[in-house]
Amino acid sequence: MFKSKRFGMFIHWGLYSVGGLHEQEMWRFFVEGEKYEQYMKVFNPTEYNPKEWVKLAKECGVDYITFTTKHHDGFCMWDTEYTDYKITNTPYGKDVLKMLAEACEEEGIALSLYYSVPDWHNPHYPNTTGHHEVKTAAETPEANEPLYIEYVKNQLRELLTGYGKIQSFFWDIPPKTRDKSLNELIRSLQPGILINNRGYDEGDFSTPERMSADGASFDGLTEACDSIGKESWGYRKNEDYHSNLYLTSSIDRYMAMGANYVLNVGPDSKGKIPEVSKEIFTQVGAWYKNVKEALHAKPVKYEWASKKGILTTKNENTLYLHFPQSPDATGFYISEIETLPKTAIVLNDGTPLSVSMDLMPSCFNGNRESMVKVCHISGIPVNRLSSQAIVIKLEFENLDTAIINLQGNEGKRIL
Repeated sequence: MFKSKRFGMFIHWGLYSVGGLHEQEMWRFFVEGEKYEQYMKVFNPTEYNPKEWVKLAKECGVDYITFTTKHHDGFCMWDTEYTDYKITNTPYGKDVLKMLAEACEEEGIALSLYYSVPDWHNPHYPNTTGHHEVKTAAETPEANEPLYIEYVKNQLRELLTGYGKIQSFFWDIPPKTRDKSLNELIRSLQPGILINNRGYDEGDFSTPERMSADGASFDGLTEACDSIGKESWGYRKNEDYHSNLYLTSSIDRYMAMGANYVLNVGPDSKGKIPEVSKEIFTQVGAWYKNVKEALHAKPVKYEWASKKGILTTKNENTLYLHFPQSPDATGFYISEIETLPKTAIVLNDGTPLSVSMDLMPSCFNGNRESMVKVCHISGIPVNRLSSQAIVIKLEFENLDTAIINLQGNEGKRIL
């Protein structure tokens, strides 16, 4: 997963799409459960076509889809035997997860499953005034954590035996209770599966959400996630959408540091991905496919690059310069490059760049003895590409000898 399958599509879809407010409508808008649960009577996604979702994902270079089987509201998007609060008891009446799993298998897209630990419907879930919980323990006299965990295990058995191969499992909202038996069950049902760190133990990989990343690489396996919608993950009427620059910059930063990235869309109550979401995902996907080789290359750290706000990856003698924030000019210099690259292009659109060893005015420090020529890269179409993170590809005869390390040798080159 973290070697070949790197870019994913997150899909937050459930009963909350009927209200169109937020996937946490009950919690964030103080909606009573009895009122919210009436959505079940009208949830009828007659326009749901998982093949369209998978086709969009594939066209955008997506390797896997992560689907929300049960969010905090407790509504189940598959035909579970352990609650009546499920998609097959709506007017639609079909197992949407099964349909999606079949579509993914047909197109060679891997499937991952999301499952919420908090459950605002199951009476046994021990709501104890923690995060993302809508009731107190005193208000839920039936609360019984061992019974709830047994309920979860029963549903895990369904999810991990009835829907083909599952690539990874995404728990949400870490509980106070630690219980390794749940992840042990998951691994016994799906050998080789990877599990995130939001469940009943530490799992296999971390999941930074809607966050910026610092540094050059991660210590362990990481899957970052964000949504096209700024305000919500599920469908929201009158949503505010992130810009292409924001999304491509986030993806570029995380993936250049070695993380996977999963970008979310929220289908509406009819089962359609909103056109604006589809358009944004398509544009981001086009960018991703153009720069994919750089995102899948090995993260490498150079102090000179970090000081300039540049992330770097490499593949043998090819160096990729990532600009999560667009360059402030059409060119820049790197004093640490002693040998010019054979070729230099902007991966985004293939624009060839000019490279030369020049004396740069901004290197002037009043000392004639220290003035030297530096590698000057110019011709970057910063205005034409202002809506996306820019990635530059430099090919060298020998990358290791082309770049020097200035530490302890500051007099040789001007920073």
